[in-house]
Amino acid sequence: MPDVPIISIVDDDESVRLAIKSLLNSIGLTTQLFSSAEDFLQSASVSDTSCLILDVQMPRMSGVELQNFMISQGLSTPIIFITAFPEESTRTKVLKSGAVCFLSKPFDEQALLQCLDKALKRDTG
Repeated sequence: MPDVPIISIVDDDESVRLAIKSLLNSIGLTTQLFSSAEDFLQSASVSDTSCLILDVQMPRMSGVELQNFMISQGLSTPIIFITAFPEESTRTKVLKSGAVCFLSKPFDEQALLQCLDKALKRDTG
């Protein structure tokens, strides 16, 4: 893991990606943006990411499918899920699989920052 945390934001909605990037950059964090799970997986950021902020519903590979793939590959990157479609069954599944948080869009910036703090503390042990 890098010395400076790298937060990868994976969401098919550009406005969401840019809003989260702006928030995280304003507190000094480094961000990488991806419009799909496939783009993230094909990047060098997979091994450098300290925390993944991940949309649940995306075309092709969903956030849940990406989480399952990462688990199957032995990758334990902390994940914060965000969604416009907060289904309790999905929340339960991703949290049981190790996600740090599950936030419903629109979410409070403080809630995201609290989840991120929790994720980065977990990442450092």
